[in-house]
This record gives sequence, C-alpha cells and structure tokens, in this order.
Amino acid sequence: MSYHAAAALQAAVFQRLAGWPGLAGVPVVDGMPAGTRPATFVLLGPEVALDRGDGSGGGAEHRLVISVISTAAGFLAAKTAAAEVSLALADAELVLAAGRLVSLAFQRAAAARREAGAVRRIDLTFRARIEF
Repeated sequence: MSYHAAAALQAAVFQRLAGWPGLAGVPVVDGMPAGTRPATFVLLGPEVALDRGDGSGGGAEHRLVISVISTAAGFLAAKTAAAEVSLALADAELVLAAGRLVSLAFQRAAAARREAGAVRRIDLTFRARIEF
C-alpha cells in the first residue's frame, strides 16, 4: 500500500473543480476560509486510503469527501453546486503526477443543516482507484 499519490490526487481534483464551468464563481478550497466565508464554496476534505495492491502491482483506493458549504437560504444553492461537483468528477479521467487513476466514482452524499440551521453542508464521497 502506498499513500504517495494522495497529494497528486488532491491536486488533480482541485484543478478539475476549479476549472469546471458549472462552478464558476464558487471558490474551491482545501481549508476553511479565514474571515468572512463565501456564501457558497467547495471544500476538499478528509480521505481514507486503503491498500488495493495485488500480484500484478501496487494500488490504492482513496475514499475522498468533498463538501459544499453554503449560507444561502434553503438548500438550492448547495445542491446546485454539489450536482456540479458530481458532474465534474464522476468518471473523470484525471492525470496524476504520481500513479495512474483507474477510476473515480461517486459513492454517496449526505446533506445537513449546521450552525443552528444557518449553514447547509453537503458531503459527497467519491472512490478513486489508483495503480502504481
């Protein structure tokens, strides 16, 4: 098992989302913005990496969470941005600086109200399979 492709995967996902036309004007970040937060933004979040190597070579499965966070009234803005994240990443053929992305697939989403209902958060989980 190797974690050496984690940064390469994050960089490729960031690049894909930051350049996705459906997310124009929606910041993509890998840490909570300091100061005044944008009304809606995409947060690259936690991940779990699992060994998926076999007799033919090394490999890893990364389960990554990408969150859409919004203070807009209702869930519409958050769901619209989350749909664009899903469209941008589902089956995307990303080129990694380390390893080779075999597949990237949507796994699940969970939507919730946070901070006494003032914030909407949608956590989307994707599974990436990488070969070395």
